[in-house]
Amino acid sequence: MTPDDPVESWTRALARRLGRPGSGPIEVRGTTSDTELRFLDDLVVKLHAPRTDPGALALRLQLAADTEQFVQPLTTSPLTAPDGRRASVWPRVEVADPDADRQPWAQFGALLAGLHRTPPPPQLPAHGWPHRLTRATRRAPVELRELGVRLSRETDQPEARRALLHGDWHLGQLGRGPDGWRLLDIDDVGVGDPAWDLARPAGFWACGLLDDDSWHAFLDAYRDAGGPAVPAAGDPWPSLDLPARCAVFVAAVRAVRSDVDSHSRRTAETLLSACRRMAE
Repeated sequence: MTPDDPVESWTRALARRLGRPGSGPIEVRGTTSDTELRFLDDLVVKLHAPRTDPGALALRLQLAADTEQFVQPLTTSPLTAPDGRRASVWPRVEVADPDADRQPWAQFGALLAGLHRTPPPPQLPAHGWPHRLTRATRRAPVELRELGVRLSRETDQPEARRALLHGDWHLGQLGRGPDGWRLLDIDDVGVGDPAWDLARPAGFWACGLLDDDSWHAFLDAYRDAGGPAVPAAGDPWPSLDLPARCAVFVAAVRAVRSDVDSHSRRTAETLLSACRRMAE
């Protein structure tokens, strides 16, 4: 980023229009999904991936503004940055630390249940898990690729349930503002089987990366709040098995392709071991 960067100038002007000084340093963070976050004052300006559909983004922004489970956007219509990328503006909030020893799992479960009980608006696209699985299969090392193909075949069926779901739920998608914990990131919000939002905690619990107390606190709170992804009582696994296996596979692919420290290498090996068992 240089002083004459037109996106920087645009970001500062946008902050001033929203009543901020706009003169401080801008922190830029890229993401694995080709989006870019620019932090200035108490704002987060999100530059969405070039492939973003502006109509779908507008629908999702309005949904976030109307749905209490999300951090509220500061603009309800997509903006256009000087380089042509679509943009949205959000308040800067505390983001959950995925590496923290303790998490408010019960609050997270109730939050997701509330989202899943919210009627989806018309024309909202399907959630993005099948595409995420396809991308992971393309990027997978040889030993995992056939498992990805097999999981993709299993997911290639019409989904019987149509609920509103986040579409990419994990601990990094939670922000805490004045009203408590809320959901972040609207890019994969869509309709489909709500079990996909429980996929990561379910899969990580099944392979030993999430402890029993945390998993049951999350699941019990989700059920108590009327979450529709699993039956209100009894064995939840018939609903969660396929999404959980897919989540473990996607996480394993990401882990083996990342530069990681020793702690993360242990996590990667646990995920890889789980994938090898699934492939048997």
